[in-house]
Amino acid sequence: MAVQVRLFASLRERWRIDRIELPADQARTVAEVWQALTGEPLPDQVLAAVNQEYARPETPVKEGDEVAFFPPVTGG
Repeated sequence: MAVQVRLFASLRERWRIDRIELPADQARTVAEVWQALTGEPLPDQVLAAVNQEYARPETPVKEGDEVAFFPPVTGG
């Protein structure tokens, strides 16, 4: 089984990935999912969610989870 990964907005444009599956054994935390996907450390300003709930970089990830990454949001 795998982990479903989604990128939104400017992250999707930068990495040219909308949705991808990663083997579950490649990443055990949100930060490791980002690292496996991009080859870079997870930036502090990028928001993450696991199964549609906000998550921290150290949040565990398991088979069947959906991990989503969002750029920082501003408004006014």
